[in-house]
Amino acid sequence: MIKLIKDLPDDVLGFEATGIVTGEDYETVLIPAVEKELKKYPKLKLLFHMGSGFTSYEMKALWDDTKIGLGHLRAWERIALVSDIDWIRSAMHMFGFMIPGHIRVYKSDEISDAKKWLAE
Repeated sequence: MIKLIKDLPDDVLGFEATGIVTGEDYETVLIPAVEKELKKYPKLKLLFHMGSGFTSYEMKALWDDTKIGLGHLRAWERIALVSDIDWIRSAMHMFGFMIPGHIRVYKSDEISDAKKWLAE
């Protein structure tokens, strides 16, 4: 499941992933929110928190993630990934260079640092 994180600056879009993330989560929550924000801002600042309750992604969700990322390749100004899951953190470190913009990876107990960085 993906839910919007509230109480962020207007130019920061935040999501929290818990349980199993589905393609429907992308189609009903994440993609509409990204499209709405892109109408207001040419570049997006994104907080994506995969907390302790996150378990996995469905293949459809992974495909939707790829489509939204590539479809708006130059729209990402800053991305803060917050997770304690080693393989996710490693994947972002290995492949993050492929995404234009600035990317930082934080542990869950550093989420306030991630929010501060995005608000700059």
